[in-house]
Amino acid sequence: MERLPGFRDFYPEPLPHTDVWSADARQFVFNHWRETARRYGFREYDGPPLEPLELFTTKSGDEIIGQLFDFVDKGKRHVALRPEMTPTLARMVAAHERNYKKPIKWFAIPQLFRYEKQQKGRLREHFQLNADLIGETDPAADAELIALLIDTLRAFGLTAEDFVIRLSSRNAWQSFFESRIQNPESRVEKACEFFQIIDKLERTAPEESEKKLAVLGIPLAQVNEFIKSGKPTVELESILQNLTARGLRDFVKIDYQVIRGLAYYTGVVFEAFDRKGEFRAIAGGGRYNNLVKLISGGKVDLPALGFGMGDVVLLELLKARGLLPKFDSTMDVFVLIEDENLRGISLKLVHDLRAAGYAVDYPLTLAKPDKQFKRAQDLKVAHTVRVESDAYVRVRKMKTREEIVAGFADAANHLG
Repeated sequence: MERLPGFRDFYPEPLPHTDVWSADARQFVFNHWRETARRYGFREYDGPPLEPLELFTTKSGDEIIGQLFDFVDKGKRHVALRPEMTPTLARMVAAHERNYKKPIKWFAIPQLFRYEKQQKGRLREHFQLNADLIGETDPAADAELIALLIDTLRAFGLTAEDFVIRLSSRNAWQSFFESRIQNPESRVEKACEFFQIIDKLERTAPEESEKKLAVLGIPLAQVNEFIKSGKPTVELESILQNLTARGLRDFVKIDYQVIRGLAYYTGVVFEAFDRKGEFRAIAGGGRYNNLVKLISGGKVDLPALGFGMGDVVLLELLKARGLLPKFDSTMDVFVLIEDENLRGISLKLVHDLRAAGYAVDYPLTLAKPDKQFKRAQDLKVAHTVRVESDAYVRVRKMKTREEIVAGFADAANHLG
């Protein structure tokens, strides 16, 4: 029986095959995500992996259905596995925002699912750090979120030579667009098409982009000139000054080629890329001031911004840069049971050491002493402990082979 295409098996290290993923590396990533978010004052939340289909079509339109794992459940409800976390967050905030002081700073590490073509850096499921700040319109909130993104990547040992945050603004592009489309009615009609063209500039032949823009009455040369100028707007300049004060300016550059294709972005947008250009975007996000209002049917209106960082590209980048540690066993102690008459009191020792916070293993059944010691070596434990009587134990430090005899109740004090 094989796993489904686009999904992953996570095994403990050492990995049995190159076609599987490391559960230890995944936990390593999760720990860094959680710790950095905690330092920034973000609180963890979560939601159900299965939601009403309407939650996602309300945000993204019916065209998203082709990218989802959706079905009609036994209650005749049309549901879908979550392809992203932000709609769930918006639903949760809209339901209980009065119970939380603003701004709300929350993060989550959901597993997300999309039924789409597999390619490098993109599977049909992935885990993702979602960090969102809700209830603040000032650019200081944007700077805070971007700083969190930068420090999250720095927590893995990545530097300004490894990645860059490409910072842009939908407002800047909106002003550019409106200055060239004078008829207000035409603006509404052409805006979506314009933003889609800009979003695909880097992936489309210049001749094709020029042809599409010409239909809108906008020369490609003017678009390229605007991008090349890289002149920050007032809001972007405020963010840059904020990040400069933190000592993070080297991690950010203005890049108007970033526009974020998702229609709900309303202001500042940004994406993180590796400097060598070897991978897809590491992370991306921006301001989405209308989503909570949309999801709540107009009952709750709160500004919001956030970003998502997937584990697939991040793990590929860390592996390529040699920044994943060697994941050895985390076992502290192996209790040897060479005399079956002492198994009962040995089990008491195992339980006491575990209660004291140590990771402890032992032979579940009768085994020869040399086989037990080999098991301890394979687990790379720091100590072995053998009960010698109901009063004494023998503690051995595996690194130096030094041994001491200690009182039964005092064993934990000799494991430092």
